[in-house]
Amino acid sequence: MNEFTNYDEISREKWQNLYKTSIAPLTKNELESIRSLNDEISLQDVQDVYLPLVHLVRLYKKNLEDMSFSKGLFLQKIVKTPPLIIGISGSVAVGKSTTARLVQLLLSRAFKKLSVELVTTDGFLFPNQVLEARHLLDRKGFPESYDMERLLQFLYQIKNGEHCQVPIYSHEIYDILPEQMQEIDNPDILIVEGINVLQSPQSQLIYVSDFYDFSIYVDANEAIIEKWYLERFDSLLKLAESDESNYYHQFTKLPYDEVVALARDTWAKVNRINLKQYIEPTRNRAEIILHKTDNHHVDKIYLKKF
Repeated sequence: MNEFTNYDEISREKWQNLYKTSIAPLTKNELESIRSLNDEISLQDVQDVYLPLVHLVRLYKKNLEDMSFSKGLFLQKIVKTPPLIIGISGSVAVGKSTTARLVQLLLSRAFKKLSVELVTTDGFLFPNQVLEARHLLDRKGFPESYDMERLLQFLYQIKNGEHCQVPIYSHEIYDILPEQMQEIDNPDILIVEGINVLQSPQSQLIYVSDFYDFSIYVDANEAIIEKWYLERFDSLLKLAESDESNYYHQFTKLPYDEVVALARDTWAKVNRINLKQYIEPTRNRAEIILHKTDNHHVDKIYLKKF
């Protein structure tokens, strides 16, 4: 069976004609401000790919509101529409962070009166001290390195309209920031971005994906993702050259060939295995798959049939 049997494959050319608008609702500078390292994105991408995507999210939001109203009629009481939760997943270095920030910005423009929040599941990684105690530091990013029960509790609280606090992860120090939290106060729309967004926790009673109303998987050929990963690693080194507190500063002292070999080894022994065993198998849980080619160009969109 074809792995995309349950999806309609839509070319970029066809997709961009599904929703027409006169102009992208943001500037080139705004777009540049949300772009991640080594990610490529243009106003044309916004016009062709992301505005139709946001229009589709509008339909899911309307469906959620209609269902809450109908449920209220059935129960003979007022049922508040819960927050729309959007999950965005994909490999390390595939550009999902840029996608998440762009979707947040566009939804904020589309729903001017609604609050749109974004969290990353990096904040639910166990602190390095805990990972070291459990001999899991070399498995950072794998399912067991995340506090999935805490992530589940967070999503449950969000759906119930509760105020929440989320730990903040710093790539500069390669750890959870001590005593710093992101405040999430009953948003209308919540975007959750991370490699484990569509994965299942150990508990069989409830799954992370149970909370998502819409989900996106950012996809690309493995060889291309590896290339992007190596380019990003190189950019992180350049940023860390003059900052001794940066986790990547230690690697700037090594000969460049050794650093490149280390990055390739990390990809092969950590990120590639995580992608093949735990991330990519969740791809077909997504409502939308954005397929990228060179230069982060989205060439195809897969929309789940049912």
